Amino acid sequence: MSRPQATATGSRPAPGLGRRSATANLVAQGGALAALSVASLLVARWGGAAVLGEYALLRVLPWLTGVVISAGLPVASTYYVAGERGADPRLRPTLTALAMGGSVLGVLAWTLAAPALDFFFPATSRGQLLLAGVTVATQLVTVWGKACCQGTADMRGSNLIIVTEELMFLPAYGVALAVGLDGIAAVLGGLVGGGVAAATVSVGRLAVTGFFRGWGAPSAGVARRVIVFGARGQLGNLLWLVNLRLDFLVLGALAGPAVLGVYAVASKFAELMRLPATACNYVLYPRFARSDRAVADAEVRRLMPRAVALTAAATPLLALAAAFTLPLLYGETFRGAVVPACVLLVGLAVEGAAAVASAYLWGVGRPGANSAGMAAGVVVTVALDVVLIPRHGALGAAIASSVAYLVTAAVLVGLTRRLARPLRAGATPRGAGGTG
Repeated sequence: MSRPQATATGSRPAPGLGRRSATANLVAQGGALAALSVASLLVARWGGAAVLGEYALLRVLPWLTGVVISAGLPVASTYYVAGERGADPRLRPTLTALAMGGSVLGVLAWTLAAPALDFFFPATSRGQLLLAGVTVATQLVTVWGKACCQGTADMRGSNLIIVTEELMFLPAYGVALAVGLDGIAAVLGGLVGGGVAAATVSVGRLAVTGFFRGWGAPSAGVARRVIVFGARGQLGNLLWLVNLRLDFLVLGALAGPAVLGVYAVASKFAELMRLPATACNYVLYPRFARSDRAVADAEVRRLMPRAVALTAAATPLLALAAAFTLPLLYGETFRGAVVPACVLLVGLAVEGAAAVASAYLWGVGRPGANSAGMAAGVVVTVALDVVLIPRHGALGAAIASSVAYLVTAAVLVGLTRRLARPLRAGATPRGAGGTG
């Protein structure tokens, strides 16, 4: 998947995807995290640590099912809508057909896998677990619509969806509690009701901005290209998710949902560090995809040091805040989350550089290189989780994840620096796609 080379030395990055967009996205990410934090707090207070642990898994596993079955459709949608093929009238109907087909297949896959999922959800009945399959479709449609907005530089719409997908759980959960549901049943009511509302907002935003107008016929050839790119990119996302959430699965299996609930609080707090990094990645991915290659190379060399300085500077401040806020907000039961949160923050201190590097590798058509970086972290995650979690529980999970984050960032930055090196005079321009 080659990206065009620079055609003039005066080329500039794509307009509308700069500092203001990053700031707006940071605000949206912060709003979404605030809504998620309130939701976690309410579930912890009214359901307990065990229900909170299952809530954490129910937010991740249906999403994972949808994006895997759709072969990484969201990440591919951003790339193709933002790039030179975005004007192809066959593209949007093809993406829509893939989203609908992926939703149906994802729900079917969740249904078939329900017996195996029982192990991770001891408080959830089989019927409730099947109901959770609805969120496979709602989450896929939501993130796909968000990705399409991102690709068209509709950052206002994309930010709206970012906030909505977390915020809508709260009123739906409140309704579930008001009608007499409790525990995991109330959580499922919030997830299903909120998911339907978020998917409706996502599709509605695409409709308002004209995404469904001026269509051609869907194309099997376009679908193949989207699936190939998405699969290569999604491999990296899956490996990233292993780095991010394998500790949840192993800890839940070995230590039980109560310990997992405590660790989930630590993890979510530490991931405040991801807010500025995620905002940079979210804006820079379509920016790099729209830019000439020489411009993208120069931009990534300039931005990586700034991004890592931002996240490194925030680390001690968040560590100090963890010691005071976690017991205050969640109660003494969750005081054990403080040390794991601080350990996780060490690994996330370099998240800024990793986020910019990933955006660059996706944007210049090298999702395979991004996946290679994530794979390095997975090797560390698997090895250390197996060794440390049985002995040290939540603290072991935090150490394993922190080391994996550092390794992943180092590999991603190394690959990016190699690809984005300035050319010597008379050198042949590098291809943007290759086999990566």
